Amino acid sequence: MKEYKVVMPKLGFSNRLKKYEDFLNQYAREGWVVNHVSPHGTVVFERDKNR
Repeated sequence: MKEYKVVMPKLGFSNRLKKYEDFLNQYAREGWVVNHVSPHGTVVFERDKNR
């Protein structure tokens, strides 16, 4: 079974790409995989619930 998390990152204006990379890497360390990125910036993550 899968579980999902929907997140709208708060990145600010300076160092946006670095903050975005750090944001994605933090969730990756927790076992989340990017499933979808909306044009509005919302990120949908997915992972196995029984891991």
